[in-house]
Amino acid sequence: MLCERCIARTGIDVKPVEPENCLICSGILWRIDEVAKEVAKKLEGYEFRTFSVGSRVRGSLKALEDYLGVKSLKVEFNRELAKELSKLLGAKPVKENPDVVVIYDLEDLRVEVEIMPVYVYGRYKKRVRGISQTRWLCGMCGGRGCEKCGWTGRKYVSVEEILGERMILVFKGESYVLHGSGREDVDARMLGTGRPFIMEIRRPKRRYVDLGELERTVNVGGKVVVTDLRYAKPKDVEFLKSAGFRKVYRAKVVFEREVSEEELLKAVKELEGRTIEQWTPLRVLHRRANILRRRRVYRVEVLLHRKWVAVLRIEADSGLYIKELISGDEGRTKPSLSELMGLRAWVEKLDVLEVKGGLDHVYGRFSG
Repeated sequence: MLCERCIARTGIDVKPVEPENCLICSGILWRIDEVAKEVAKKLEGYEFRTFSVGSRVRGSLKALEDYLGVKSLKVEFNRELAKELSKLLGAKPVKENPDVVVIYDLEDLRVEVEIMPVYVYGRYKKRVRGISQTRWLCGMCGGRGCEKCGWTGRKYVSVEEILGERMILVFKGESYVLHGSGREDVDARMLGTGRPFIMEIRRPKRRYVDLGELERTVNVGGKVVVTDLRYAKPKDVEFLKSAGFRKVYRAKVVFEREVSEEELLKAVKELEGRTIEQWTPLRVLHRRANILRRRRVYRVEVLLHRKWVAVLRIEADSGLYIKELISGDEGRTKPSLSELMGLRAWVEKLDVLEVKGGLDHVYGRFSG
């Protein structure tokens, strides 16, 4: 009931049978080279240097192994297939962050090949207003295209699409996703040092491109530009999205009446060092949960003041809504500049000047 190889690895003393009649391996251990060639065929046209091998054992095979009390077929199969693939493909088997994952189903005798994404870290600058960070479908047609959106299917062009469409051509990928460290409003610019981001390129046929050349390709046009491109790891995405980095903003603030420099400076001084209690702003409440956030304002500097207009430089925790810090959002943000000054104030223009942190401590900081 067992082939010679399964007898040798299990220690069960029985008369050997032909490999295809083996109750455990069904002859698969004798056909490793065939499986390796099948994998190689599926990987034609893809660039990779590392891979990992896994296998599935289900149903009757797992029950039989449990009944006989023998070591799983998976261990030997994975080891032998990895050896054969390494020779055939000239690639290295690894345990972490492989370029390619090979999974073989030992019940169905079927091979699956997963091309792992490429992750590129960098910082982007959005030099103009009216661009969203991620794809924003037209609310009228849901992305199908209509007269209102000019048949684009989009309400706004996005940073994700501007960068992704160019990167996907270089990497010859199938799709892309932008992961950003926070986000700026559509009508806000991202200037200064830029916002940390990771672009995930899915099913790339190319993996090892010249990132300097990629940077030059992406930056054509100049509305959105990138700097400091580096290859990243999958775990970096979670860190980038969950870590809270301080941010520096420049806001053009308009008051409902002329204000004196004295009353403005007094209110600004009261904001500095304060912990702000802020409910989800009314303007985004339709798409985000209504929760209370507590964020700190570290510094507020008056860059310019002319009668009913001021330009402020604000340094604060990530996640603080700056427009509402100024307006108060009908009492949902406390304290606010409007509340402290006893008048209506609002942000007319907003720029993000700096996002402190990112993955620069891991990949190094370079000028763009």
